[in-house]
Amino acid sequence: MVTPRTTTDGTHGAPSWPSTIALSAAGTSLVLALPADALPSVVHWGGQLEPADAAQLDALAQAARGSLATNGIDGGVVANLLTEAWTGWTGTPGLVGHRPDGTGWAPRFTPKSIVIEPGETAGGAVEVHADDEAAGLGLRLRIELLPTGIARLQAEVTNLLPGTYLLESLSLALPVPTRADRIIDFAGRWAKERVYQERGFTVGSFVREGRHGRTGADAATVLLAGTEGLDFESGEGWGIHLGFSGNHRVIAERAYSGERLLIGGELLLPGEIILATGESYQTPWLYAVHGHGLDELAARFHDYLRARPTHPSSPRPVVMNSWEAVYFDHGIERITPLIERAAAIGVERFVLDDGWFGSRRDDQSGLGDWQVSGEVWGGGDFAELVRGVKQRGMEFGLWFEPEMVNLDSDVARAHPDWILQVPGRLPVTARNQQVLNLTIPEAFAHVRDRIVDLVTSYGIDQIKWDHNRDLVDAGSCRTGRAVVHEQTLAAYRLLDEIRAACPGLEIESCSSGGARVDLGILERTDRVWASDCIDAHERQQIQRWTAQLLPPELVGSHVGSGWAHTTGRQLDLGFRAATALFGHFGIEWDLTAASPDELAGLAAWVAYYKQVRQLIHTGRMVRRELEDGALWLTGAVRPDQSEALFMLVVRERPITWPAGQVLLPGLDPDRMYRVQPAGPDAHRFDDPAVTPGWWADGLRLSGRMLGTAGIQMPALHPDRAALIHVRADDE
Repeated sequence: MVTPRTTTDGTHGAPSWPSTIALSAAGTSLVLALPADALPSVVHWGGQLEPADAAQLDALAQAARGSLATNGIDGGVVANLLTEAWTGWTGTPGLVGHRPDGTGWAPRFTPKSIVIEPGETAGGAVEVHADDEAAGLGLRLRIELLPTGIARLQAEVTNLLPGTYLLESLSLALPVPTRADRIIDFAGRWAKERVYQERGFTVGSFVREGRHGRTGADAATVLLAGTEGLDFESGEGWGIHLGFSGNHRVIAERAYSGERLLIGGELLLPGEIILATGESYQTPWLYAVHGHGLDELAARFHDYLRARPTHPSSPRPVVMNSWEAVYFDHGIERITPLIERAAAIGVERFVLDDGWFGSRRDDQSGLGDWQVSGEVWGGGDFAELVRGVKQRGMEFGLWFEPEMVNLDSDVARAHPDWILQVPGRLPVTARNQQVLNLTIPEAFAHVRDRIVDLVTSYGIDQIKWDHNRDLVDAGSCRTGRAVVHEQTLAAYRLLDEIRAACPGLEIESCSSGGARVDLGILERTDRVWASDCIDAHERQQIQRWTAQLLPPELVGSHVGSGWAHTTGRQLDLGFRAATALFGHFGIEWDLTAASPDELAGLAAWVAYYKQVRQLIHTGRMVRRELEDGALWLTGAVRPDQSEALFMLVVRERPITWPAGQVLLPGLDPDRMYRVQPAGPDAHRFDDPAVTPGWWADGLRLSGRMLGTAGIQMPALHPDRAALIHVRADDE
């Protein structure tokens, strides 16, 4: 624990802050060097160190200084948290900008004060205030180590001189050790988000840019540097995530002199940030995580999110979404039978998707006209629909796409200047739509007021907030300038104001599926829609890697029909439902076309989800790949290790068969457990020809045996799932 202290510049005496400080929490330590004449640099970011006095920390900082590079600068390069050229750093600069006359382009920030804030239980924060009088810039740099072991960083630059300062980028950097010789991140596209990819950490810059005006289906999500062989349970890893929903850039950079950095910041379009005298720009939070194994790295994000005061605390309700059931085919006669069947099988929230408003009978028109359509919901039918949902004990949710507009809409015809564009040139269309400029106060108020009015008038419990296109040529007719940065902040403000006006309202973030999944949007929403693809085979991959950032209760996961709409695959109900189980469970299926047997089976899975959701939504997630990646294990283990649920899935046909014994990780090695098949269709594996001998009656083994020797599983076909329930049996 450190004593908070505030210091002043040399005019009032020598700086009195310590030259080195250590913040520690949850198995992680962040040791910072705090020189008097330069910005902080990282001495150590990794496993937790033992408590040390000032002399030891200074010695550690001295030990961390590298020898001089051949033909390098005489004093040796130090890559500060905000990298600066004056130090000799020739890699990616932390700040890029200048004044209109070309000056102020090479700042040298000198600390004027440092505030050290000890955490209440662990961790703490360091806030540095620095300036460069010649460049006329002030800087606030904040570094926090949260109780969950996640570090987060933020910078703010201020123009201190008369005139303007043109800021092009402001990024923060964290070093990783040279043993981190692999880079892991994620790619993707619509309906196939978060695809794992890996490469060597070679010399140069591996740059992942997002220029979609939203996070993007192809976003890196978490950019990781790790030791050779980093997998779910072993190896050491360091990762960053930028908590921002607009344009962004993350970089893994290896310099010729040996430094390896992870860098992140907003990607600013030309002219987006022009600071007048006294104006400031603040970066999004850059989150940084260290751990041993990908599961531990993910668990730190999960623990952080679950510790938030705003994290959903009520059981995540079973959702019925109408999209793949009816698409745009709306009306009281069409939707009421769907509601009746949803209620009969135990659904707790019914969400009416796109097509309920204005002229919106397809995706060609009506977007932006947030009025209930009299054509399909006239004569009080919409109010009757909402009453019907609530009378059957369900919550009512409604789809919106607040940031978008069709050209064929009343709002676009009345206010063509509300559309984001390079003045005089409309962007190319995408899904037949354009983007509404929320930086215009009248456009902002139009959307806010219509949504608030509908929510309060009809008692809407939840809204699905969609965002179905990239921001291309996203400028303002009123200023002529690019406004992706301002549009992103306006969207945040819109969400904040709607929630303030509608207490208790829940919001789901959807963006062509999973194209806006980040910690910025999750400060204001209650779950994300991970993908428009609900084919369970594809969802296994999507959900597995979305979990590198988000716990399952924040990830919508639905059971679709037997024929997957996006891929054409035929998949059985047990596999579809077991896949959806490890998320926020829902249904997206025309139940009026389902057979009695299908409805009975689905009702059984709904009931089972209600039994296990608390376990899945509070447990530590574990993941493994077996049989050269052909078998995937996913599990949730209670924090006290008293109970766990595991799912084993055959993704591909293994080269050899049958599979070997499966280890069940995460259990207490010194406790005894009762192990049993689980789920509504566990009986499917009763055939002794394909089922291990223990299956019928279960077995009793210690956590050490289950985690070290393992158990034999049923001989599954591809795209089949088996569930195993484990409960402590200490008698």
